[in-house]
Amino acid sequence: MQYLYCRTRLVDYICSPKISVRLRISVARIRERLPNVTLETKRIMYAIVEIGGQQFKVETGRKLYINLVQAAEGDLLSFDRVLLLEKEGDIKVGTPTVDGASIKAKVLGEVKGDKVIVFKKKRRKTYRKKNGHRQRYTQVLIEEIVA
Repeated sequence: MQYLYCRTRLVDYICSPKISVRLRISVARIRERLPNVTLETKRIMYAIVEIGGQQFKVETGRKLYINLVQAAEGDLLSFDRVLLLEKEGDIKVGTPTVDGASIKAKVLGEVKGDKVIVFKKKRRKTYRKKNGHRQRYTQVLIEEIVA
């Protein structure tokens, strides 16, 4: 049996248990090209949350890289500043936050970002400074969106 799971525009097309191919095409195109495929679409609950002064769109099961938080690997974090919540087509916008909504996340570890080179130079003055910097991030896994 062939089936399809659609999440916005990223589509998983599975033709057998052994072969899985990722396609970036619209659902309408799939329907016209493969009429015998049953389409199964699910609405995924998402939220816009503010963490450390930055806003992130979060979904259950998604990994995020947030600014460094002093937490051990495996710790559970809760973020209460939920600015927008979408659940089954119903959108709640907070003023400034949605009451009673929170995000539960698990800390996966601490990682470093890409190296940024800071190079300063003044021409004809033999002045050159080269510094490197790597920002530290905390990787978290979104486990639950509590509405």
